Amino acid sequence: MREIQLRDAKASLSAVVDEAVRGEAAIITRHGKREAVILSFKEWERLSQVPTFGRLLMAAPIGPKDLPARNRKPVRRTDF
Repeated sequence: MREIQLRDAKASLSAVVDEAVRGEAAIITRHGKREAVILSFKEWERLSQVPTFGRLLMAAPIGPKDLPARNRKPVRRTDF
């Protein structure tokens, strides 16, 4: 991913967007500090659809017999 200064990105915004559409994202810097990323809408949609960890767990192909039996012994006492 290439880095481009903000003033240069402003001057050639159309070219920066065209590159992003072709799959070449760009990091926009201001005063040498990374501030933003330009990427295609298609790539943004792909990244925004990443499922949460909870959804991944819920979608796991496991059944009740795949889980170990629950330990029903009482909790042991400890002295601190």
